[in-house]
Amino acid sequence: MNTAYVLSRCNEQAATLFGEKTACCSARDAAIYLAHTGGGESIRAIAAVIGTHPSTVMRTVRRVEERRDDPLLDGMLESLTNAVEAAANGSASPESKDTPTDAGGPAALTVSQTDDATLLVEARRFLRRLAEPDSFLMVASGAEKAGVFCGANRHRRPIAMLPTSLAAEFLRRDWIRLNSKGEASMRYRITDVGRAALRRMIAAETERKRGTRAPGFAEAASPFAGQHKLEADKVFALPEGGTETARVNIGESPLGWLARRAGPGGKAYLEPSEVEAGERLRSDFELAQMGPSVTQDWRKFLTPGDRLSGTPQAQGPGGGPEDARRRVSAAMSLLGPGLADVALRVCCFLEGLEACEKRMGWSARSGKVVLKLALQRLAEHYGLAERDA
Repeated sequence: MNTAYVLSRCNEQAATLFGEKTACCSARDAAIYLAHTGGGESIRAIAAVIGTHPSTVMRTVRRVEERRDDPLLDGMLESLTNAVEAAANGSASPESKDTPTDAGGPAALTVSQTDDATLLVEARRFLRRLAEPDSFLMVASGAEKAGVFCGANRHRRPIAMLPTSLAAEFLRRDWIRLNSKGEASMRYRITDVGRAALRRMIAAETERKRGTRAPGFAEAASPFAGQHKLEADKVFALPEGGTETARVNIGESPLGWLARRAGPGGKAYLEPSEVEAGERLRSDFELAQMGPSVTQDWRKFLTPGDRLSGTPQAQGPGGGPEDARRRVSAAMSLLGPGLADVALRVCCFLEGLEACEKRMGWSARSGKVVLKLALQRLAEHYGLAERDA
C-alpha cells in the first residue's frame, strides 16, 4: 500500500484521540508510530514522505514505544494500531475507519466518544478528589476501573472508583500525569492543567446555580477568569451598624491566600481582625494614591492651581487623599523598620511572601511570622484586636 496513504490514514486515526499540544503523546508522533508498527511501513519510507531524516523517525518511534509503559496510553495506542491494521488489510468497514475500535482493552474503549456533558459532571466529581492533599489515581494492569486514593485514610482504601475509559480521557486532556510505576499498577496525579480545568468547572457551576449576571450590557463572567480566582464569603461592617456578607476574590492578595492557611492545631493562622487590618492598610494606601505611577499624570493640567509648580489647590474639607496619606504614615511609624517593610510589600504592593523574603534577605518561611506580628500591631492600632478577645 502507498506509504503516503497509510500515513494519512494514521493521521486521521491519531487526530481522533491526540492533539498537537497533548503532553502524553502528540498526534504527529502517534501517526508516525502507527504507520510503522500498525501499517508496516519502513522508517525510510516514512521519512521520505514527511521530508525528514530516518533517524528522526526512529527517535519518534522509540519515544512513543517507551511511553507504552503507561497502561492508559498503551490502551489508546493499541486501539489505534488495531484500526490501522484492519484498514491496511481491507477488512474494516467505512465506519470503523473513522473511529478507533475498542479491541485494545478497557482503556482504549470509547475515549473519543465520551459525551461532553457527562464528562464535565464526572470530571468535577473525580478531579475534586484528585485535588485533595496527597491524592493519586491508581490503575492496575488489565483492570476495568481505577481507584482514587487520598492521604486522609492513609491510602488504605479507594475513596472513589472510575472507569479506566474516563481515566484515559483525563490523560488525553493532560488533567492527570503518570507519577510512579509499580510492578502491577501505575499512579497518576492531577496536573496544573487539571486543577485549572477543575476551577473553571466549579466557577461555571456556581454561576449556573446563582442564575445571576452583571446588570446592564455586561457579559457573563468567563469560566477562564474563574480559574484564577479564590472566592470566599467576607463579612463587611456597615456604616449604619451591622454586617453584610459578600462573595469576594481573596486570591488577588497574598493576604487572602494566607488567611486560608491553617496554623498550629488546625486553627486559622491569621485572626479575622488581622486580615481586616491588612485590608484597611491597603485601602488607605490606594486611596492615598501612593503607588508608583506608570503613565503620564495629566491631572495637574486639568485642575486649577499653580500650573507652574503643578500643585493643585485644596479640594475641600477632606483634602482629597491627604487624610488617607496621614493614616498610612501613622501606621508605618507605629510599625517601625522591618515590620513596616513587610506590611507595605505584602498588603499594599501585593508582593508574595517568598519574593518578599528574598528581597529582604530573610530565611525561608520567616516572612510569615514577621507579617503576623505586623498585622497584630495594625489590629491594635485600628482598634480591631478587641473583637477577637
